[in-house]
Amino acid sequence: MDILIPIITMAALGLLFSTGLAFAYQKLKVEENPKVVEVSESLPQANCGACGYAGCQAFAEAVVKGEAGANGCPVGGAETAQKIAEILGVEAGEIIKKIARRHCRGTRTAAKDRGEYWGLNTCYAANLVGGNKQCSYGCLGDGDCVRACQFQALFMGEDGLPYVVEEACTACGKCVDACPRGLFELHPQDQNIFVYCRSRDRGPAAKKACKNACIGCGICVRACPDAIVLEKNLAVIKDYKKILPEQIPALEKCPTDSIGRLHKPEPEEASPEVQESI
Repeated sequence: MDILIPIITMAALGLLFSTGLAFAYQKLKVEENPKVVEVSESLPQANCGACGYAGCQAFAEAVVKGEAGANGCPVGGAETAQKIAEILGVEAGEIIKKIARRHCRGTRTAAKDRGEYWGLNTCYAANLVGGNKQCSYGCLGDGDCVRACQFQALFMGEDGLPYVVEEACTACGKCVDACPRGLFELHPQDQNIFVYCRSRDRGPAAKKACKNACIGCGICVRACPDAIVLEKNLAVIKDYKKILPEQIPALEKCPTDSIGRLHKPEPEEASPEVQESI
């Protein structure tokens, strides 16, 4: 009998507390907007922060409040934007597909070493002491960008540089944030001409450090004066849409190959008649 009293007491207290909690939940619970739930469920749930918000739930709340556009999720792309637009009864807006691009061609053979780096194998740590390359602007090659990408859209090449897998890139911007030297940028997918260098050194010093460095010679500027300028010894594309097709051969005369097309067109095969004449 003595043991039954504490058991009954504990059971009564448990029932009392659970009833109190249930009552408090009903009184204090916040009703969630069903549209927020719908928008959130239509998102990829990557929680990468590429939209500018802490995660997919925060973005969904912002969209429903009108603080963010239906096309604000770069990972979901056009399909997700259309779903959100249908839920809210608004226009999806234009979706411009972007891809991360690396602005450096300082491979192991092109960029000269100034010593051997001994330390943590991260670009952040190597950058604190200047890294092992003579160029203080180029890729450090320790793969911070690759580790930051949660979509497996980057890999380290045998030449010591990271490469973008275009089909997998969602333009989340994690590689942009991870690179301590700012070598990654997000560009429209249809942009095909880039300056593959970030060196601000004068021509002789830049060329000594890396044979693929921009030396500020101005050939590209003279070829495309409306689109390209020189800023602190570096060619900068201000508006790639102003680069005319007939100007491209002239700007690709760059002596260090630091500017040019990412994807060059395949050479056309000669017709059988021409091949026979050859």
